[in-house]
Amino acid sequence: MKPILEITSLQNPRVKSALSLSERRERDRSGLFLIEGFRELSRAFDGDVQIQEVFFCKELFLGENEPALLEALQKQGAQLYSCSESVIRKISYRDRPDGLIAVASHMSLSFGELADQIKKIKNPFILIAESIEKPGNLGTILRSSDAVGVDAAIVCDRCTDIFNPNVVRASVGTLFTQPVIEATHEELLPWLKANGIQIVAATPHAKEEFTKTDLTGPIAIIVGTEQLGLSDRWMDSADIQVRIPMKGCADSLNVATATTLLLYEVLRQRGG
Repeated sequence: MKPILEITSLQNPRVKSALSLSERRERDRSGLFLIEGFRELSRAFDGDVQIQEVFFCKELFLGENEPALLEALQKQGAQLYSCSESVIRKISYRDRPDGLIAVASHMSLSFGELADQIKKIKNPFILIAESIEKPGNLGTILRSSDAVGVDAAIVCDRCTDIFNPNVVRASVGTLFTQPVIEATHEELLPWLKANGIQIVAATPHAKEEFTKTDLTGPIAIIVGTEQLGLSDRWMDSADIQVRIPMKGCADSLNVATATTLLLYEVLRQRGG
């Protein structure tokens, strides 16, 4: 196992390298991203995410299980750095860090590999999130998709990348507990049609309510941007259009809230 090294200086090159991963350009260039928090890091470990480095501060630990996780990560090959509280707070993107921040390699599941997996599923249940802009919304959507047990979550034509630290945080690590990939509509649309997977889109203009529509077949729930909703290409391609009833003055829900309602209705209809 690699020895545990100590970092106390904010000017340490490893600290500066970790800090650079807050920028999407550097995440894309390096193929690395940050994972912060015990729950998130535990789920990444269980999901066989390749952890390169772990910065930790025992004084900030919130529980008793952190040392065992660190030992497991060290055995896996991660380099551990014992850090001062000031170093952890410098790297952290949280108001109250819990003393664990890791640098990990991007997950490598490709669209082709996911497509092969889906073909083996008799009645696939897929979530597609198109061009979601806010990391918190995307992370919450992934948390809901994990909760209902989707067969895959696909981020289409990304605005926010799935490796944004706040996506990881809002997903509470469920980014690592389900198949999640990024893809383009050029890849997705013909594949869905060719495999008989119906596209379900929510729109206020639909005649039928989502709870009165049969969602038990092979389906892909598709949700769109916070401000504009689904693009015309997806709305025009939808096999099923449903609406969520709105009884007040608001004409729409937050995209993460709407997604959760739709996903749980699928789960309910499938006897979940």
